[in-house]
Amino acid sequence: MSAVRLRLAGIQKSFGATRALKNVSLEIAPGEVHAIIGENGAGKSTLMKVLSGAHRADAGTMELSGATYQPENPHDARLKGVAMIYQELNLALHMSAQENILLGAESVRGGWVDRSLSRKRAQAALAQLGHEGLDLDRLAGDFSIAEQQIIEIARALLIQPQVLIMDEPTSSLTQADTEKLFATINRLRAQGVSVIYISHFLEECRRIADRYTVLKDGETVGSGEMAGASLDHIVTLMTGREVKDLYPRTTHTPGAVVLEVKKVASGPRLKQATLQVRAGEIFGLAGLIGAGRTDLLRAIFGLEELAAGEVCIVGAAGAASPRARWMQGVGFLSENRKEEGLMLNQSIADNLTLTKMHDFGRLGWISGGRQRAVAQRWVGELRVKCHHSGQTIGQLSGGNQQKVALARLLEHPAKIFLLDEPTRGIDVGSKAQIYQLVSELAAAGKAVVMVSSYLPELLGLCDTIGVMCRGELAAVRPRAEWGEAEIMRVATGSEGGAGLPPAAARAESAG
Repeated sequence: MSAVRLRLAGIQKSFGATRALKNVSLEIAPGEVHAIIGENGAGKSTLMKVLSGAHRADAGTMELSGATYQPENPHDARLKGVAMIYQELNLALHMSAQENILLGAESVRGGWVDRSLSRKRAQAALAQLGHEGLDLDRLAGDFSIAEQQIIEIARALLIQPQVLIMDEPTSSLTQADTEKLFATINRLRAQGVSVIYISHFLEECRRIADRYTVLKDGETVGSGEMAGASLDHIVTLMTGREVKDLYPRTTHTPGAVVLEVKKVASGPRLKQATLQVRAGEIFGLAGLIGAGRTDLLRAIFGLEELAAGEVCIVGAAGAASPRARWMQGVGFLSENRKEEGLMLNQSIADNLTLTKMHDFGRLGWISGGRQRAVAQRWVGELRVKCHHSGQTIGQLSGGNQQKVALARLLEHPAKIFLLDEPTRGIDVGSKAQIYQLVSELAAAGKAVVMVSSYLPELLGLCDTIGVMCRGELAAVRPRAEWGEAEIMRVATGSEGGAGLPPAAARAESAG
């Protein structure tokens, strides 16, 4: 790959006193998949916003196909051939797939939308991705996340981009859907499209990318051919230190049962689940997206009404509200921290102490000093990167936001932790800290139930793993009896609990 499609040299960007980008340089060839790797706060998002026209660099130069590239805004960037697909998909869910693909780029003749030509263009974009069969008339909101992503990519391809930026494209995808996305990326590579691939899943980067660039503290600290790079080397570049024992095995011995779920059903997706969790145990829940994992956690916490069965917390049976669960010592971490887990416009201290406000004042008045002191203690213990505990939490990186959300459960304090995708969208350094924290919770006798779509962390961290399939908890076994292939066989319904029929698998899980 001798030609250069995109060249960046000495890119700098500041926001007030904060220098988000200090000195970033990289080169990408036509038909190259280039991974941009770095911890949260390393400058990846700012750099992509500069590339896509959302921000303007303070210094440095950019070239696209040999010409100076300086977009005025995202629309101008797209016209010049640079399109970006964000982690949070930007679709109009109430509109059809065709309308979303053509949004802002409709074919017009004589002031009227040419529907026939527009449809042909949308079909051509989907054909380029190998998805000719996607129903263009179906509402975008009725598609799966993976299918919505195809719609988003098709919209980007409509402008025939020279460079396509993908930000955390697999964060909400199953393993099967990830494989389909990789097939799509390979098609784009063969067509000469340059792909910038951003992901915290280093194994994915190594598999799909040709080359990589590592950012740290707003600077380029390393780059090279992905084929010859070790993950240990990349992690060291990212963090400035070696991250050893990513999945710690702190000594802990499960004790008495503290949570029991008996034939619970809830809503349209959770059909039946039976399980027991002991004090000092890390219980992992695997399964495809939509299999009922999140529904099960929400039913346990009282966020979803039970249609059948019961949940027992330390001997106290019966349905309960989230407030009652809090009082029983159950803490819940939502997979959607932006909309459910945090108040992004409030301070770190307010978010961290939200469920214990009564401890920080009386007669309706809050002691800000006491609140800040507690928040600062947790900021120090969990190494939250921030200016101070009074900083608005929405200004923090995703990994640091997640640490604050977890600190709230620790401050409460909870004895049963329900963690839904606790490491989604955060960097490897922050993941290592959260893994260590979860392991320490178990060592302290706490019970942890953890949903994750990332099988290596379930296999590396958990004592017991249960696999959901089509709304049922199909099998529960000790971690040592599972492998990634085995989990996927059960999750996809190819195998019902080590070859057992579903009923037998459920009986096994109750034991």
